[in-house]
Amino acid sequence: MEFDIKDLGLAEAGKLRIEWAAQSMPVLALIEERFRKERPLDDVRLTACLHVTTETGQLMKTLKAGGAQVALCASNPLSTQDDVAASLVEHDQIPVFAIKGEDNDTYYSHIQSALDIRPHLTMDDGADVVSVLHSERTELLDEVVGGTEETTTGVIRLRSMAEEGVLRYPIIAVNDAETKYLFDNRYGTGQSTIDGIIRATNRLVAGSVFVVVGYGWCGRGVSMRAQGMGARVIVAEVSPVRALEAAMDGFSVLPMEQAAPLGNFFCTVTGNIHVIRKEHFLAMKDGAMVSNSGHFNVELDLDSLADVSVSRRMIREFVEEFEMPGGRRIYVLGEGRLINLAAAEGHPSSVMDMSFANQALSAEYIIKEGKTLENKVFSVPESIDKDIARLKLKSLGVEIDSLTAEQVKYLSSWEMGT
Repeated sequence: MEFDIKDLGLAEAGKLRIEWAAQSMPVLALIEERFRKERPLDDVRLTACLHVTTETGQLMKTLKAGGAQVALCASNPLSTQDDVAASLVEHDQIPVFAIKGEDNDTYYSHIQSALDIRPHLTMDDGADVVSVLHSERTELLDEVVGGTEETTTGVIRLRSMAEEGVLRYPIIAVNDAETKYLFDNRYGTGQSTIDGIIRATNRLVAGSVFVVVGYGWCGRGVSMRAQGMGARVIVAEVSPVRALEAAMDGFSVLPMEQAAPLGNFFCTVTGNIHVIRKEHFLAMKDGAMVSNSGHFNVELDLDSLADVSVSRRMIREFVEEFEMPGGRRIYVLGEGRLINLAAAEGHPSSVMDMSFANQALSAEYIIKEGKTLENKVFSVPESIDKDIARLKLKSLGVEIDSLTAEQVKYLSSWEMGT
């Protein structure tokens, strides 16, 4: 079995950490149990490009239990947990191509290696596998039945491909499932982003000014958690609806031009390019700490920051200091990459339980239905979304009501008035 990881000697530590994560992933455990009996993915070759974390390790084990032949590579150069990669190779015989801190060339060579199994299914977090397949490995496309996509940025890229008519196979947008974005994006990103910033800097959030750029579901979560830790939160937005929502949620809303001189912490969560630019860096106060929790580091215009700075140095792990003309210092955290995975461990297992349950069940769905679907981006079927919510509630010991026959009739009729 081919693989490329940092150190097989880390496997025992990784096995224990995967076991710890699994304790908070009861929904995926139930799916794994069924998959082991029914083997819905028998003889399916699956290339997964995901953050190589403990939770991803549990997903890979679930897919393999269902019969899939899996190859895993990283979806971000800084997000790999090397002990998890080692455990999957050593204990589960899953080929992994991922090393924390790998350079860009290695990152893409690992994607190529994961594609060498000639996949029937792709599982993406950011759409890099789909992009490589459509640009460099087109000879493999005829064998691909379909794929899934984990994150907002990837869904945006894939919808663009579909609209231009160049997408060659159907994709399930796992990110758009309610049991994904309402919890993973909001509560997962909120907690893990603050965790990453604190681990990287050991700075106090209470009493600071915390600028959140973007008020989608991830931005909502980061804003909520920063406020909960005592920060004064400023939101920068381009959408009038989201800006209005942020204002009504109790946050200050300002253009980046006005927020830049005020912030102690900055975090981008937009999925767009260069939302913090040269003019913003030039306006920031001494000691400003800049991070990103969107999928790609392009949200920060780091080239322009380097151009206008007079010197730069790594002052501590995950913290790079840029000295500006006049002596002001700006600190970029985790190379501008996903701070929650670069400096911390990513989302808590209990929230990834639902996200990866969506991945597993969507993979099963696409194998059954993929040949009947158009080459477009589809939502997770509502039945899957609701089943995951029911399983999660059951695991939490929470019971809910059911509609009475009278209520069902009322909701489906028009005859009854006020």
